Amino acid sequence: MSAKTTRFGITQQLIKSLKIQLLAVALVTFLPSSIFAQVAKSAEGKKAEQKPVESAEVDPHQLPDKPGNFMGRAIAPVMSYLGADWLLRETREQEEQPEQMIDALNLKAGDVVADVGAGVGYTSVRLAKRVGTTGKVYATDIQPQMIRMLKSNIRAMKLEKVVIPTLCTATDTKLPDGEIDLIIMVDVYHECSNPIETLQGLKKALKPGGRLVLIEFRAEDPDVPIRPEHKMTLAQARKEVEAQGFKFQKNDPRLPWQHIIIFQKPE
Repeated sequence: MSAKTTRFGITQQLIKSLKIQLLAVALVTFLPSSIFAQVAKSAEGKKAEQKPVESAEVDPHQLPDKPGNFMGRAIAPVMSYLGADWLLRETREQEEQPEQMIDALNLKAGDVVADVGAGVGYTSVRLAKRVGTTGKVYATDIQPQMIRMLKSNIRAMKLEKVVIPTLCTATDTKLPDGEIDLIIMVDVYHECSNPIETLQGLKKALKPGGRLVLIEFRAEDPDVPIRPEHKMTLAQARKEVEAQGFKFQKNDPRLPWQHIIIFQKPE
């Protein structure tokens, strides 16, 4: 059956549709604008109440497999917190002789030191015993997961009053300016993705005459069983660090596999 039409050939259904459209126009034209503002505000409020979806925890500092080069050297990728067990391996004391390493630093009670790239605190806790309760050890790392493990370890050893866990970044050491007597980086410097910013930040944190110590596996020795990108020659370390205004003091040879390269901030 066909729809009824008016004389002008317009169907009843079309007229009904036109009336609805005219009513909508009238509402928009004559109703107070505040009503529409309230509706919009209500919609925004509901949107704000929605909680963001939490994503799985990832390591924001993980570098790509080939992060680049610096002064002719390939920058090594950062060791992930997932490999933290390797930092506490049973053979490490024999391979690296950490107490001998710290003996070379000639620390005294009350010194303020920084263990940059501290990981789980393997070196930090040893430094704490040397500087005593009157000293400080800033233990920094770029991975929050490492910092959590470090905090757990120092609590277990009751060293919270000496060791200060500090989350840093690849371009900001988060160390106080001009307060540090000695900064040590144990198997860490070669992984720094921003060497210039790192070295300048470390120099800023040191007192005049303060020392920067790099512990690095010897690239000159092919018998050291470490991947090439995780080793450094003395010449390369000096080239990079002296270019940022440090003075070379000495390279202590007492460790079986590693350099103990000592630099000084000019007084």
